[in-house]
Amino acid sequence: MKIKSSQTLVEEAEKCIESLTVKQVEEILKNQDGKLIDVRDIRELWKEGTIKDSKHIPRGMLEFWLDPQSSYYKENQLNFKKKFILFCALGQRSALAAKTLVDMGFENIAHVKGGFDALKQSELELIVKKK
Repeated sequence: MKIKSSQTLVEEAEKCIESLTVKQVEEILKNQDGKLIDVRDIRELWKEGTIKDSKHIPRGMLEFWLDPQSSYYKENQLNFKKKFILFCALGQRSALAAKTLVDMGFENIAHVKGGFDALKQSELELIVKKK
């Protein structure tokens, strides 16, 4: 049995999605054309914080919260006219999550190269997420 590595899955996903640099993200947010989506686990947000005004949708619930046919659907969670810019810690989970959303039929999806580690070096404001 041949099993694909997680890194192979990430590399394949990155061929199908838009990957943005931190500078590109800053420009999109400055123009109010996008929404940051933090797909990290809540414990990561409690430990490290997140980007101000980002929306937290845990990776494990992403498909379900955004699927109107799911019993977990969260209505009116996002403005679908804006670009969804997903991020995780390093950019791997967000790449897989972005590909999943594209596979579901969502448009205007991207992820942040380097994830939260890269975003922390930007001009974007960090906030602490309380328990």
